[in-house]
Amino acid sequence: MSNFILKIIAIVTMFIDHLGYALYEKFSPLNYIGRLAFPIFAFGISEGYIHTKSKKNYLMRLFLFAIASQAPFMFFESMFTNGFSLNIFFTLFIGLVAIIGYEQCKNKYVGLLLVACLGLTADALHMDYGYFGVFAIFIFHIFKDKKLFMNLAFIGLCLLKYVPLYISYNFYLPYLILCLCTILSLVFINLYNGKKGLNTKYLLYGFYPVHLILLYLFNLLFV
Repeated sequence: MSNFILKIIAIVTMFIDHLGYALYEKFSPLNYIGRLAFPIFAFGISEGYIHTKSKKNYLMRLFLFAIASQAPFMFFESMFTNGFSLNIFFTLFIGLVAIIGYEQCKNKYVGLLLVACLGLTADALHMDYGYFGVFAIFIFHIFKDKKLFMNLAFIGLCLLKYVPLYISYNFYLPYLILCLCTILSLVFINLYNGKKGLNTKYLLYGFYPVHLILLYLFNLLFV
């Protein structure tokens, strides 16, 4: 399975996830399918770090699209919440910063502390997926050559995120299903063959803000 196919799976499942909010203005079963998307995007950042010709340009691209996507993201979120959060590109940006920072630290314990701080920062700034997003990106990077450890670490991270919610919300079953669906993304990630496939460098960058605006307008006009 090439990077292109992975990206298409992530984009389609993300769209289904967001379509659920546009249709129902709240959580729905469509969001179970949507849990496949982010881990694949996170894995894509770890791959992007390896293959990019310029890490500086990669960081700048993520940051600029984070800024450009924030207004569409806020319009979209206004359909179902009054809260404020930062869009997924900010999370991907911080995750890439975590990888670069870790690799540049001579003392890897200091590097791990940096990653932890960046994860907590993502949570504090209400970035989409918060600490989970940053740590997932880092896990896919640090264990890129050790698939068993990568899978176990990611499953552990999913349990850390969802089991406390499952328990604190009186064993609310949807949280357990969300956890399992998030873990299911590993099936696709493990099928990755290391090949790029079709060149779609800016597919996600363009699709993300555009589909948020279109779904917002759809909700405004028809729901």
